[in-house]
Amino acid sequence: MKNNQILSNRSIKLLVLFAGMVLLVLIFLGTVYRIITSQRHLPPATAVIHNRALRGAIVSDDNFTLSRSNKSYLATVYAPSIAPSKRELFFRLFSIYSGLDEAKIKKTFYDKKGHPRRGYVTLSKIIDASTAVYLKDLAHKLRRLGVFRSVVDRRGVAHLYGLDIVENGEIREFPLHDTLTPALGYVRAKNVGRYSEIFGVKGLEKRYGKYLSMSRDGLIRGKRDVGGAVIRDKNSVRITRKDGYNLHLTISLALQKRVEVTLDRMKEETGAKEIIAAVMESDTGRLLALASSERYDPAHITSADISKLNAKFTEYLYEPGSVIKPLTLAIALDHGRVTPETWFKTYNGGPFYISKRQKITDDEAFDSLTATDIIVHSSNIGISQIAWRLTGREFHDGLRRFGLGEKSGVDLSRDLPGRIKSAKLLSKKPHEANQAYGYGMLATFMQLFKAHNAFNNEGIVVTPHMIDHLESTDGRCFRVDPTTFPSRRAIKKETARQIQTILKKVVREGTGVAAQYPGLEIGGKTGTAHIAAHGHYVKRYNSSFFGFADDDRGHRYEIGVLVIEASKYHKYFASQSAVPTFRRIVDNLVELGYLHPNLSPEQREEMLAQERKRRAAARRKQQERTRQIKELLRKQRQQMRQKARQEKRSRSAVTHPSRVRAIPRRSAPLKKKHPTPHEALPDRF
Repeated sequence: MKNNQILSNRSIKLLVLFAGMVLLVLIFLGTVYRIITSQRHLPPATAVIHNRALRGAIVSDDNFTLSRSNKSYLATVYAPSIAPSKRELFFRLFSIYSGLDEAKIKKTFYDKKGHPRRGYVTLSKIIDASTAVYLKDLAHKLRRLGVFRSVVDRRGVAHLYGLDIVENGEIREFPLHDTLTPALGYVRAKNVGRYSEIFGVKGLEKRYGKYLSMSRDGLIRGKRDVGGAVIRDKNSVRITRKDGYNLHLTISLALQKRVEVTLDRMKEETGAKEIIAAVMESDTGRLLALASSERYDPAHITSADISKLNAKFTEYLYEPGSVIKPLTLAIALDHGRVTPETWFKTYNGGPFYISKRQKITDDEAFDSLTATDIIVHSSNIGISQIAWRLTGREFHDGLRRFGLGEKSGVDLSRDLPGRIKSAKLLSKKPHEANQAYGYGMLATFMQLFKAHNAFNNEGIVVTPHMIDHLESTDGRCFRVDPTTFPSRRAIKKETARQIQTILKKVVREGTGVAAQYPGLEIGGKTGTAHIAAHGHYVKRYNSSFFGFADDDRGHRYEIGVLVIEASKYHKYFASQSAVPTFRRIVDNLVELGYLHPNLSPEQREEMLAQERKRRAAARRKQQERTRQIKELLRKQRQQMRQKARQEKRSRSAVTHPSRVRAIPRRSAPLKKKHPTPHEALPDRF
């Protein structure tokens, strides 16, 4: 009986044990089944490495980079992960490696109310590629130094965060700062997801944006290893990155910089708002320089630069004035209505009525002038009578053939067409006369530059362009049609030669004498025109000079200068502003070997002597200026020493009152702040 009871107890125990084991097996199987059927966030079996393409560069004709793109990186850190005792070390090292101000770095760890941030902190969004390499190395060093500590999340899992350097876009760099602006243009960034892409806004950056951005991102895709890296085997996929095309210009940096310096100096001498200039090969239309005195750094545009952003070469419309006169005469010569020797009565400078109420005058008094001398002496009366020999249609179509009233076609993002009067309106004498000497119409600098070049190119109008070729990342070069405006004949070859001869006489005897250069063929036409404001002409002027400079070796260049609103006395005349600027640009072309004057030994020696005199005069002027400044500073220091001695004696008198005679008490005069030597310099310095 007792044995049966023992056996029964053992059976129950074994049954319970067996039931427990079965239950555990069922739980295990249920867990396995749940894991199998549930959605799990496992690492993917493959990994992808993206390699973003960059925008192409813009390169000068002499292989200097004007604009380029580099990758931009984002630096972040999880604030709570920095050990409190190592925070100062983190700030100091990150400041050294990144080049950022330490105080600004500390400021990013607090919100606007001054409360510490609890999550991720963005240290910088625009870290360049070279700095990113150093910061990635810093991230490893900070881990070894124990700067970061593990942070436990809500689920009780510990995470070790660090300094993260992540690619977030591209940045546009302008190594030469304001060079070639505003023609070069500028860019802006737009966010595409978490990546920042660059697009052109003005100038070359916008006009050729589709070529600069014609790129293909690279990637590597394949199976991943335990660490998440791509296993590069025969099954992995690799797409090579293809950056945008590099844009190679016709602009010479050496000449461009010299012309820009020339314009800066002339702006100071004339008090002009802005001076613009261009240099071009007459037969090909290749622009060698396109410069403005109002420039900006595209990488750091400020509110003061807003007025400088528009390229006035094609965006500033103005009444050109007398530079239109050679075009008027050329059209009349081409139609056989006049010859260079045809005489016209000019009435001793006027007044000459072009309608019942409108009268015009000339600056110089001549009873009669030939067609040639009408240009040389810039007679409004004479050119009006020449224009009257043309029909309105002939005059209108002639100006259109020169490119007026339409876009110039140069490689800039905005190109205004200007405005000339209709053929119907030009059939009326007052309108035809006004337009004959450059009023009652609107043109851009580049339109006039393009038109005048025809006189130095046998009557053929070519479109100025700055682009030489495109270059791909594998070194292949492609030509780009620089314009939708092909070359065309504006006037007959013989007519162009006649006008060219007349323009040379303008420089020999007329308003362009300051442009003369021994051993070179120089010709051109000046123009000084009133500026219209609020419906009437005001006492502000634009002055210009468009001309050519040729040598006997076959080098032919067109040069144009526009001086906008010169303010100094008599500098608004083209002969006092635009013409001297033209001559200095010719000096630059000679110095850089573009032009070779045919000089006799006597002429060469005379020019060298004049250059030595000019340099000596400039040196004396600089020495005199330095002497005056030194003398002024010496006087200021002497006054400061005298004042210091007086103050010392006053303090000594207070210390020993017995030595000082009693004087009536007065109210102390207000002390004047003594100017420092720099504050006391007169305006002329």
